[in-house]
Amino acid sequence: MNKKQSTQATKLTAGTKMTTTQDATKPHRLILQVNSNEPAMMNLALNNASNVAQYYQDLGEKVNIDIVTFGPGLHMLRDDTSPVKARIKALSERQPSISFEACGNTRENMGRAEGKEIPLISEAKVVKSGVVRVMELQEQGWTYVKP
Repeated sequence: MNKKQSTQATKLTAGTKMTTTQDATKPHRLILQVNSNEPAMMNLALNNASNVAQYYQDLGEKVNIDIVTFGPGLHMLRDDTSPVKARIKALSERQPSISFEACGNTRENMGRAEGKEIPLISEAKVVKSGVVRVMELQEQGWTYVKP
């Protein structure tokens, strides 16, 4: 390798290191979708969220995780029917980087069908549309996983 090639290689390597360092300062962002009223799927989403949060915490890196529920998956965040509400409470206390979002459209439709307001756990935040929320986060570069 001549001197010119060596200088170019050094510049390329330096640029790569800088890019890696810049990327490491940005938080990792994960969407987990739950649209099933199956406790196994809900627990799988919670396992995924917990494992990812712990992985990046161990590396000293930031991560934001949104668990978005809609359709039958809203039961995960319902105060009256959630089979995992105690686990969500414990996880929220340990891992504040994990948020829980409930589809407002689904909540409204369930309420109409059941003739009552649908109570949600305190950790849940209502978004207008769960599907739209997933789309918007993906458009912002979030990684999407459906357990």
